[in-house]
Amino acid sequence: MRLLSTPSLSFPPFLIQTNRSISRRRYSVRCATSINDGGDSFTAKSGYLFELSAIEADSLSEYSISKIAAIYYRKPIVVARRLFQTGIAFGKWFGLRYLDNRFDRSDDMFEVRAAELRKILVELGPAYIKIAQAISSRADLIPPSYLDELSLLQDRISPFSTEVAFNMIEQELGLSLVEIFSEISPEPVAAASLGQVYQARLRRTGQVVAVKVQRPGVQAAISLDILILRFMAGLVRTAGKLNTDLQALVDEWASSLFREMDYNNEARNGIKFRNLYGSIQDVVVPLMYTEYTTRKVIVMEWIEGRRLSEVKDLYLIEVGVYCSFNQLLECGFYHADPHPGNLLRTSDGKLAYLDFGMTGEFKQEFRDGFIEACLHLVNRDFDALATDFVTLGLLPPTAEKEAVTKALTGVFQNAVSKGVRNISFGDLLGNLGTTMYKFKFRIPSYFSLVIRSLAVLEGIAVGFNPDYKVLGSTYPWIARKVLTDSSPQLRSSLENLLYKDGVFDIDRLESLLTESLRAKTDKTLVKQPSEGADSKIVMKEILSFTLTEKGGFVRKIIIQEFAKGLDALGLATLETAAARVPFSTFFFPSLMTEEDIVNLRTFQRLMLLLSGTRRKEDFNTGNTKASPDQNQILYTEELSLVLNQFDSIQDILPVLSVIPELPSESQQQLLQLPANLVRQLISRAAARTVRRVFL
Repeated sequence: MRLLSTPSLSFPPFLIQTNRSISRRRYSVRCATSINDGGDSFTAKSGYLFELSAIEADSLSEYSISKIAAIYYRKPIVVARRLFQTGIAFGKWFGLRYLDNRFDRSDDMFEVRAAELRKILVELGPAYIKIAQAISSRADLIPPSYLDELSLLQDRISPFSTEVAFNMIEQELGLSLVEIFSEISPEPVAAASLGQVYQARLRRTGQVVAVKVQRPGVQAAISLDILILRFMAGLVRTAGKLNTDLQALVDEWASSLFREMDYNNEARNGIKFRNLYGSIQDVVVPLMYTEYTTRKVIVMEWIEGRRLSEVKDLYLIEVGVYCSFNQLLECGFYHADPHPGNLLRTSDGKLAYLDFGMTGEFKQEFRDGFIEACLHLVNRDFDALATDFVTLGLLPPTAEKEAVTKALTGVFQNAVSKGVRNISFGDLLGNLGTTMYKFKFRIPSYFSLVIRSLAVLEGIAVGFNPDYKVLGSTYPWIARKVLTDSSPQLRSSLENLLYKDGVFDIDRLESLLTESLRAKTDKTLVKQPSEGADSKIVMKEILSFTLTEKGGFVRKIIIQEFAKGLDALGLATLETAAARVPFSTFFFPSLMTEEDIVNLRTFQRLMLLLSGTRRKEDFNTGNTKASPDQNQILYTEELSLVLNQFDSIQDILPVLSVIPELPSESQQQLLQLPANLVRQLISRAAARTVRRVFL
């Protein structure tokens, strides 16, 4: 929930000055709004439709559809009235939209209908407001007029009575306001669907805090609407013959919503979120005051700032992407409701996260599966992607893999052909609908929240940068994790990616290393991307990465391929020298194989990659079968390319000059490389000798 900032933290005269001598139940305050004022449209329209007895309310401390059904099956008139109220509200609005289309006045009435829709959602209450909030950040999907109106639902809902709120604070905490606060605002500084926020100062410490109080009757209201929405979801799935369990999606959303209504749970989530991500550079997470927190009241540190969507700060978007990467793919604990009202730019230029009522857990097997899916998508390995979809629960195990692979190729080929930095969620979802229906795709309940957490950031960013792609910003972190993670599953996935049919793919390694170097949140790099970075800097970063402990697995692969290349280089040198002896082809069999030629080319590419130098020309990747004479010419050309890949000694000097700048641990690893390389060469030479003598 976004906490509206005030001009100053010095608490000007609009705040109540509480006094210890005031009795427990008496304090001077003007109610912000009341039902008679018509300010709280939801309460006024509902007519206390959602009141429950104390026993019924206690039974709904956690989400249980059976308990909700048991309560409202005994209240058929209440259910019927709510169905009628909802049907009339939406029916009237859709009817007016239909008439607008019939009389060609849609454009003229567009803003009017958007405002009417927002008013309807406010009157229908918290459940519908939360649904609208979920889509209000997608500037690329929602028309501007509707987006402007829906964005008002994030923190500008009409508040309920302040007198009721203050009574609830005292009742929940068992203390009078004057015992807790030395100052408190007479009106809420923000009001949302589930509660409203006051700014206060703790009497004991003098700390400025935000006090959030739950809206009366909100749990009962949401319970009834969930019961109705769940019933409608079942009808839609049956009528549309959909594969996705829509009722399970409603249950997942409802469970998170019920957890959000328990402020004790929000405080625990906030503490965990702060411990996990509060140390990330330029990320701020408010401190929770658990001693002043109950199910309906929560007190936390006051954060001063403006909406991230209002300040157009691309650097903080990148910080948010990095934080989301840590949430989803490192720790698995993520903020499941990151709408623009919950993301602030603080006065000192940091990204603040608010409202921890809705969080999610992303299991390790799903995290690895998600990483593998992104990896295979970017590298156009659609056969492996089909397997990933089964792992993630998007496809049933019985799906015909070959047909799925062909369909995914048709759906994603154009989207990924633009390059990873240009892939958007819209591109990926563009033609997926038909394929999802044909192959019985399912949307697991956890998956919708994960995708939403990333989609919100992209939605905020495209509001001021239409070309921004969140996947393009996330992929460098994914590439770095794949290259450094010790997970057996990800290491196996990396090997399978780099060794297609047993042949090493240097292009994929180069792509992963290059992308991993973009995994930074430095402000200067966001403003000036390092695509044209100096080769010495690139070389230093690659060496620093591969010579660390985390880069050990990649270093092992590089040494292995380097040894193959040196071995092939030696064979090519011998064969080239022997070719100068007259009639040598009649006495000495060819030493080089097609594999050796590939290894020689890979060796040159590795040399260029590690030196931070771009390829000067493409290699001949055609069929290498040729006559003996043609082979000699081919070997000579390959050898010449390797030996002459640097124009002069000046091109090699940067490689040597970088070594003293490396960390001491990296320098020690570098000293061990020659011995490891010699062992690999001896092993290859011995294996080749045995093969040629005995096989």
